[in-house]
Amino acid sequence: MIVRMQQGADTEAARSVAEHLRSRGFEVHLIASSGAPVIGVNGRQIPEDLGPTLCSLPGVADVLDSPRPYRLAAREARPSGTVVQVGNVRIGGPEPVIIAGPCTVESREQMLRAAEAVRAAGAVMLRGGAFKPRTSPYSFQGLGEEGLRLLAEAGAATGMPVVSEVMEPDQVELVAEYADVLQIGSRNMANFPLLKRVARVNRPVLLKRGFAATIEEWLLSAEYILAGGNDRVILCERGIRSFDPSTRFTLDLNAVPLIRQLSHLPIIVDPSHGTGRRDLVASMALAGIAAGAHGLIIEAVPDPDDALCDGPQSITPDTLASIAARARAIHSALTPELAVTA
Repeated sequence: MIVRMQQGADTEAARSVAEHLRSRGFEVHLIASSGAPVIGVNGRQIPEDLGPTLCSLPGVADVLDSPRPYRLAAREARPSGTVVQVGNVRIGGPEPVIIAGPCTVESREQMLRAAEAVRAAGAVMLRGGAFKPRTSPYSFQGLGEEGLRLLAEAGAATGMPVVSEVMEPDQVELVAEYADVLQIGSRNMANFPLLKRVARVNRPVLLKRGFAATIEEWLLSAEYILAGGNDRVILCERGIRSFDPSTRFTLDLNAVPLIRQLSHLPIIVDPSHGTGRRDLVASMALAGIAAGAHGLIIEAVPDPDDALCDGPQSITPDTLASIAARARAIHSALTPELAVTA
């Protein structure tokens, strides 16, 4: 069951409804930071009188049965959509958001140079990894806390909020000290202790789809974060594993309009990991925007061939500038068609 509060209803009214439900023996989960408050209700049996009783309480708009295993992430919970505010950036708002930067932080000079370049090219948020989950134990694993410090410095110098990956529950508070958005990578999409931990910190979460995960599994992972009280979740389609070795992964652009139908959460696309090929990034980035993505996260650096991590899929700032300009034009042309109604 989903209880939707009225637009403009305060959090206290929602908490009062939640307490009423708890007093009747139900497990409840309240989200309230990025839109009208919503309450998810769990219980083996929902009595017939519960809906009318709840609708009579102050601030309640309506009560819905949820047909899906995820309640709080469902489009029905917040039909108008969720906009995640990160500093002065609105993800899920009227303009596509460009997040760019290196795969990993390598040095102060590299980070500052990359930040200035992607900012000039049209990025509004900065990405950079300090803790890197690599397939090989011999690959560069990141600089750890020093990398976070350098990333935060570069973000502050260019006026951009920063995104960085957290890999373990014990890292959450440390990464949150430096990063404005916590990224959950593809390999950790189903790391449920980590999802529960990021739900408890005051940071938006960028949740990448697992490269072998179904849409429903992905949204249930988002549900873990929402059920923990954090509704500032950004979904990221980053490619799924297929049989074809021509590309690193297969960027599943079906997921974009499907997520917009199924969920109120904003969705962005990662064409860098989705293709693994520099020559395909621009085409797939623009295709993602045309499919309805709220933004892009792209690996871009001044010297891609010298990158310690993911150089073959990293683009130059000039290419990023071209993508940003064309993405805005495509989004503007298609905005009426991309509108989603409940």
